[in-house]
Amino acid sequence: MRPHLLPSTAARATALGAAALGVLALLVLPPAAARAAGSPGSSGASGFTITDPRIKESSGLAASRIHPGVYWTHNDSDDGPYVYAVDSATGKTVARITLTGIGKPRDVEAISLGPDGQLYVGDIGDNLGGTWDHVWIYRFPEPKTLGDATVKAEQFTVKYADGPRNAEALMVHPVTGRVYIASKDERTGGLYEGPAGPLSPSGTNTFRRIGDVPWVTDGAFSPDGGRLALRGYLWAKTYPWKDGRPAGDGESVAAPWQGQAESVTYTADGSALMMGAEGLSSRVVAVPVGPAASPAGSSPGASPAAGSPPAGDPPAAGDRSFTKGAVVLVVALALTLAAKRMLRRRPAKQ
Repeated sequence: MRPHLLPSTAARATALGAAALGVLALLVLPPAAARAAGSPGSSGASGFTITDPRIKESSGLAASRIHPGVYWTHNDSDDGPYVYAVDSATGKTVARITLTGIGKPRDVEAISLGPDGQLYVGDIGDNLGGTWDHVWIYRFPEPKTLGDATVKAEQFTVKYADGPRNAEALMVHPVTGRVYIASKDERTGGLYEGPAGPLSPSGTNTFRRIGDVPWVTDGAFSPDGGRLALRGYLWAKTYPWKDGRPAGDGESVAAPWQGQAESVTYTADGSALMMGAEGLSSRVVAVPVGPAASPAGSSPGASPAAGSPPAGDPPAAGDRSFTKGAVVLVVALALTLAAKRMLRRRPAKQ
């Protein structure tokens, strides 16, 4: 959720934070990442810029299965019950869906497409440190035709078995249909598993922790369900998905620097990850995904991730500079988010 600030304070906080992060990014962004941020991937997938001025805080992405090249997204707060379809060929919005049958969205952070052909929207954010006693998931069928429409959605109440959590990643497995949430925590986040059966629209759906994850801002399953991608502000990894769990330590992905980087999804053919960020005219970057890596402990000769140095090679001077710069960026980003959090007025509890 973005903070509710007094106008003058909000403007100063946003301007200062954006300026600081922008300057630091220019100073430390490595050449390879800079090239990736503006060029199409070798997989054939191309990035695009979201041009709709209504989309100011794109916080989730989901590739359409029935409309080639279309991606679903949403703002994370203060926008109402809206979901947008963006054509990657033009960057223009081709549909705005208004959801009815739900309460007032509080902090929408993620979107995922299930094997049932329905879009799952995660109203799961809690920037007050995990104080909401419940959050929500909304679900509605992906529209067969594109255009502005009003759709009745189902609303599901979600609680965590180990207490409230702040979260920004919701992933629906494309084969089993099971719903997962990754919590966001400065120390150790958690991967949470939803009920084995269908979500209940009348009762409480309890999500249980099945593992630890880093600071996660979004995640997505590959179209075949064989891999789980997770991203943060400065990193991204894909994990083999084995027996309902991520296997091993994951394979690093050459994620670009995007500032408030809060979204990721696979392309419909699984050849690339599409990575987005908040902000007006935000850029969605296509990052090619290499062949699936073997789980940890198998073949020692597995190829390194695209963009990473060969095993055993010392990091180049640019990599060391990037590491130092990344630390500075993390600190700057943390200070910006902390300032916003301090100035937030807490919304009324539903």
